[in-house]
Amino acid sequence: MSTIAPVSLVTGANRGIGRETARQLAALGHTVLLCARRLKDAEQAAVSLGSEVPGALLPHPLDVTDDGSVRALARSVEAQFERLDVLVNNAAVNYDTTQRAVSVSLDEVGRTLETNLFGAWRTAQAFLPLLRRSAHPRLVNVSSESGSLEHMAGGTPAYGVSKAALNALTRKLADELRAERILVNAVCPGWIATDMGGPGGGPVEQGAAGVVWAATLPDSGPTGGFFRDGEPLAW
Repeated sequence: MSTIAPVSLVTGANRGIGRETARQLAALGHTVLLCARRLKDAEQAAVSLGSEVPGALLPHPLDVTDDGSVRALARSVEAQFERLDVLVNNAAVNYDTTQRAVSVSLDEVGRTLETNLFGAWRTAQAFLPLLRRSAHPRLVNVSSESGSLEHMAGGTPAYGVSKAALNALTRKLADELRAERILVNAVCPGWIATDMGGPGGGPVEQGAAGVVWAATLPDSGPTGGFFRDGEPLAW
């Protein structure tokens, strides 16, 4: 990375993996745009983390399901920084462990896809012009092994299908952007004890570390991969 502080944007960063990813990037000296659907939530997270890290934590409202919200933030980032170095698509909803594919409401599946797939897709498209201005652009899609086709089983239908689709998007973007030096990877944090993951999982610091690894890869690093803790996962 350049000696100038990298500018990183993390969606869904007011809690869980997103919040810890923002903290770890700021600890590395990044200027982090800490985004949440509600500005109040982003501000509270930024204030709570601000004394812990040397980098700047800048709260921003961002609803990845709203095209106007995404494009407004892209214009703001362009005006303030003229570029974006790292985009972490972390925002996700509906870990629907009680549902089954044979009976789940397709309206629920659609709402899940709107955030977990189309939200990441929309955000990637909006910020690509700014990533192209970076000397070391990185795009990280926070995925899940529940989206691995090799290991997929029944249950958690909306979430699992949305993450499989996000993995497919990762491959598409990585291939199309390879010539532009934009490294695009999917990361599964693993089972982590967050509001979404529930009790019994690993520490949030561990889950976020894999995301930060992908966000700070050297120029010679991989693209189009699916990783956990820096190690490849089966698609």
